[in-house]
Amino acid sequence: MSSSTARPRRLPRTSTAETARVVTGVLVPLIARGLILRRPRITGLLEAVDVDRRAVATLEAVRRRHGAGPVRLRLPGRRIVLVLDGSDARRVLDGTPEPFTPATHEKRAALDQFEPHGVLISQGGDRPARRRLNEAALETGNPVHGHAELMTAAVAACAAELVTAARADDGVLTWDTFADAWWRLVRTVVLGGSARDDRRVTDDLAVLRRAANWGFLPRRRRTRARFLARLDRHLDSAEPGSLSAALAAQVQGEIGTSRADAVEQVPQWLFAFDAAGMATMRALALLAAHPGAAEELRVEAASRGCGPAAAFARACVQESLRLWPTTPAVLRESTRRTAWRAGPVPEGSLFVIHAPLLHRGGGHQDADRFAPHAWLDGAGPGPGPNVPFSAGPARCAGEDVVLLLTSALLARLLDQVDLTPAGPRTLAADRPLPGTLSPFGLRVRFAQRSSSAT
Repeated sequence: MSSSTARPRRLPRTSTAETARVVTGVLVPLIARGLILRRPRITGLLEAVDVDRRAVATLEAVRRRHGAGPVRLRLPGRRIVLVLDGSDARRVLDGTPEPFTPATHEKRAALDQFEPHGVLISQGGDRPARRRLNEAALETGNPVHGHAELMTAAVAACAAELVTAARADDGVLTWDTFADAWWRLVRTVVLGGSARDDRRVTDDLAVLRRAANWGFLPRRRRTRARFLARLDRHLDSAEPGSLSAALAAQVQGEIGTSRADAVEQVPQWLFAFDAAGMATMRALALLAAHPGAAEELRVEAASRGCGPAAAFARACVQESLRLWPTTPAVLRESTRRTAWRAGPVPEGSLFVIHAPLLHRGGGHQDADRFAPHAWLDGAGPGPGPNVPFSAGPARCAGEDVVLLLTSALLARLLDQVDLTPAGPRTLAADRPLPGTLSPFGLRVRFAQRSSSAT
């Protein structure tokens, strides 16, 4: 056949049976667990069937049949493209916001509930200024935020609270106990000490996030107005050492963003810290199951302190996020037609990057092992890419602050207590780690260290 009559190339498409397997085994579980606010009961059920391990196997089967991809799902109404190759994932993430915007139709519908002017769903001329505002206040790229001293002091108070609470519960730390203390820490760091016990602000956010799980439901305008008014009052006080103070300083400077825009960036910070708490609880469970790593972290804390120098503690958090990414699906929407190996993809296509596939697919030797040392040497275990905080120009602006707080909390706790698993769901160093791990059922036993009492 001559080139003039050759059929144009186009992306391979999944068969009807493959589409059904991807929808039921990958997409439905992502939605069911709650994309914006996790549903504890459903997350526990999905853990019981190890749904993420099954999802990785499903996507690997698609890749074996159709090649590295991308591959289009055979679905009516919405053009969904599965990104199955690490280099393609990098291309999409590095190509943000043009030609791959993070402000997808689905994401805008969900996040409009509580952050309609947040940078994550901003487009056009608004996005650059809002991104600069976030990066300046959060000091993106700086592992030691300018407010680190006060942040780590708040971490120390949180650690002491957790140790006391666990001691009162037969030495066992549960998720509920951890989450209560964690949110007090988050409110202190983000909004200031006066907000430490302001549960209403985070409870209102939870209501809005729960509604956002359903995406296209009517907006809870009264709740959002009340929530934003409380945030505005905290920003107005701009307590020294808080991230609100850092944000207020940028508004008063030359960033070029209005005060209203500044207030509407804070919901995303609080939203992200929820995921950071889950990663920290999972990291504690990992350390309880890997006493050698726990001892190494303890030695580091003794020699370098429990603050920003805790590199191994930081690596443990990163590894927790690799094993169980809190954003399992990274979404981008194409703003124009793009060319790929197998053919072009039209404008308006939804690209789905499945983080567990990138982190654990391919059968590399550390896929299902706790391997924090790899983060000290590079970008994590395996061929990668590992994207626990996404990547490219839309990489999480708060990554460094999150790692500062979570690693400092791990170091502070292990400097005071020994960890052992408390069941009923326990991890073990001598068997593969599960693909799905709900933080809500985790329990870790604290034993007072004799050395810390002297």
